[in-house]
This record gives sequence, C-alpha cells and structure tokens, in this order.
Amino acid sequence: MHNASAQSSTVRRPGRVVFIGAVHEAMAALTALLQSPLVRVAAVITLPDENRHRLSGAADLPGAALAAEVPLIRESDLNTADMAARIRALDPDVMVVVGWTRLLGAELLSVPRLGCVGFHASLLPRHRGRAPVNWAILRGESVTGNTMMMLDPGVDTGDIVDQRTVLIGPDDTCGTVYDRVARAGAGMLIAHLPALLEGGAPRRPQNPAEGDVLPRRSPAMGVIDWDRPARAVHDWVRALTTPYPGAFGVMDGERVMVWHTRLPRHDEPGGPPGSVLSVQPEGVRVATRAGSVLVTVMSGPDEPPQPAAYWSRKAGLGPGARFAAVPSEIAAWALGEGPRPEGVTI
Repeated sequence: MHNASAQSSTVRRPGRVVFIGAVHEAMAALTALLQSPLVRVAAVITLPDENRHRLSGAADLPGAALAAEVPLIRESDLNTADMAARIRALDPDVMVVVGWTRLLGAELLSVPRLGCVGFHASLLPRHRGRAPVNWAILRGESVTGNTMMMLDPGVDTGDIVDQRTVLIGPDDTCGTVYDRVARAGAGMLIAHLPALLEGGAPRRPQNPAEGDVLPRRSPAMGVIDWDRPARAVHDWVRALTTPYPGAFGVMDGERVMVWHTRLPRHDEPGGPPGSVLSVQPEGVRVATRAGSVLVTVMSGPDEPPQPAAYWSRKAGLGPGARFAAVPSEIAAWALGEGPRPEGVTI
C-alpha cells in the first residue's frame, strides 16, 4: 500500500497549454499538442472571423478547437489588461504561439508559469520580421528553416531553443515551403515538450547585433518587374502565389494575376521585357530580360487561378500585347530596397 501511494503521488498532471495562432503554420503545432498525452490545451486563441478572413493563409483553428472540444477565444488585441487577466485565469504552464501576426507585450508574456514558446520561419538571427519564407524565395535563396524560441517583447529576438533547416527547391512555392516549416515546428515542439514542462528546455541567447530585419510586405509589392532575368521572375511568382495575394503585371491599366510559371531553361526565346511572345496550350510566354517565362496559371484580379491559355483566350490577350514597365523606384520598393514612392499607385 505504501509503494502504491508513493507511486500515485509522483504522477504528474498534464501540463496546461494556451495556444495562440492564426495562419497555416499553426495547424500542425496545434494538432501535435492535441494528440500529446503530456498536455491539456486549456484554450485556443485566434483572430475573430472578420480579421481572419482578411489574412493570407488563415488556418481553421476554430474548427480544430471545436472538434477537440477545447475552449475558443477570438481576439485581435491580446495586449490588454483584460486579456492578460483572462489568460491568467486559465492557469497556463506554457503558452505556445505559432503563426500569430502581432507582437505580444511583456505583461502577457509573463503570464504562463514556464514561459512562452514561439516559432519563426527562418534560421534566426537571419531574416527576423515579416514574411521570411516569401522574402527568401523571391530573393532566390535555397535554404530557410524554422526556429523555436522563448518569446520576449522584441521582434524575433528571444532565446533559441532549437532550429531545423528547410530546403527550398527551384519549383517550391511559398505554400509548399511553409508546409515543411510547419512540420519542422511541430516536430521541435513535441521533441522539447517534456523539457519545457520541467522548465529545463535548452536556451541560447541571440546576439541583437547579428541578423537582419525584413520589411513588411503588402499586396501592391507583388508587381512583376519583367525587366529582370527569367529565373528572378519565376522566383517572384512562386514566392507570392497562393495562399498569398499573388504576383501581377499591369496591362492597359488593369492587373493581371500571375500564379504559376514554369522553371525557365537557358534556351528560352526572348523579346522586349513584358511582351507576350506566344500563347500555346502549355501557357502564355512572356519576355523577360534576356529570356522569357512560360506563365501556366493566371487570372483577373478578382478571379480564381485558371490555366493561362484558357484565361488569355477569354481575356483577348495574345502575341503583341505587352505588360507595362515598372518604374525603377517602384521596383526597388517591391524588392525591399527603398521606401514606397509617394503619389505612385499600382
């Protein structure tokens, strides 16, 4: 009887976790937590529907919470005294933040007993800030990653718990890379969950002087500068495609959305940048600097993506048409190399 009593006294209750998230990266981590016997998810916090539906790549966290019978809190501003008190009442051991779009303040971060864990889709300190995967792809990079960290009030400056490398293939898109980033994050979370619940997860401070901070992107920054090499245009399109707002060219004052291009070869035909060279069953060939790209999926600005050959026939777009040149100051801004020029609209 004495042994049984001693044994039962050492049984630990599941750790209480409050989960905060919004975009697609969050789903893999939440699913992993819901399946773990080590924790009980005390609540899922996500954006209200009116905010969530305006967000690129929003995840159906409300549906996941409902299916798991976990309390759901919908809130856009977590940095209020009322929200801190509400989360404190949930008595969390750990708070897990994945795919949340806003910084959390010191008061909220101090609520969980064992700290607040977050993730960033790069190998910190490289590429702090917004849209790290999108920036990595459009800059032609072949490697990114995911970093698990203990959150502090700064922009991706918390102590690093773990990192995993994620490769970027030449035909990967922002969606396919973020899927792998999400799986890497969920893997790190489960691997370190026992140590987190003991308060003993590894921590490696970052050097604030190292790394870079990425600019925030907006949909207007998706404009395609056709006067760039074909591979750079291909990278631009795949970096910004679904679930993001997409890359686009401007023709006759109207946006034409470009959702997918074929990886260029070295022997592609050329012409004046932005000019439509041909329309063929495989797609629409558009000239770039010293070459061309084959656009395979395109649409109007308020239409779903469609096969390019079909859409171009419907829209009356054929050889001889030409996308507008992009002013150099706009091209630099879209590349994150300068401020948005005043008085210029796209």
